[in-house]
Amino acid sequence: MEHILIVEDDMELNHGLAYTLTKSGYFALSAYAIKEAKQLLEAHAVNLILLDVNLPDGEGFELCEWMQGKYRIPVLFLSARDMEEDALKGYEVGALDYITKPFSMKILQKKIEIALQKTEVSKENKYEDEFLMVNFDTIKATAGGSECILTPTEYRLLRLFVENPGQLLTYSVMLEKLWDCNGAFVDKHALAVNVNRLRKKIEDEEHQYISNVYGMGYQWLR
Repeated sequence: MEHILIVEDDMELNHGLAYTLTKSGYFALSAYAIKEAKQLLEAHAVNLILLDVNLPDGEGFELCEWMQGKYRIPVLFLSARDMEEDALKGYEVGALDYITKPFSMKILQKKIEIALQKTEVSKENKYEDEFLMVNFDTIKATAGGSECILTPTEYRLLRLFVENPGQLLTYSVMLEKLWDCNGAFVDKHALAVNVNRLRKKIEDEEHQYISNVYGMGYQWLR
């Protein structure tokens, strides 16, 4: 189920969008300011953002621009600001579309559907930031410019994390996802050992990717 974050300070509109999206089969998250939106992005794996421009603690442009270096999430602006320069700025900071209010809910839903389809098709089989680069097709990884020699199990672990950014992966979910015909990961201890080995290979003091949520599981922080 795709998670859609609605960043809109108009409570009535926010609730209306959330209700409609939920009925359409999406999981809707609501934020009413930039700070709250950032907190939700850190805690949930979001697939698409509906973003207002005028927010209580800043402009949606700022949030969209901030996201570009941290998340690869499609953004659709929803704004009452209908000036050409506003729409152009929306595209410049990385949005897929700029929709002016008032808008047709049916057209918005179609735009959401198309945006999610485009994202799915264009997903690359790799992860890359300023420190860590992983290509799952060629089975190669580098951290800080140095090659990481990862075991097949560590690659599977890394892929599971990368595909679920910000999401809490419980022990039971990870054990189920990573089970293979050779009986790998038959208990939490084996899982912990492999996670710790992976962390030593891809992390340093300034770059931490995996968080241990005590008693529950693990979370990919990027």
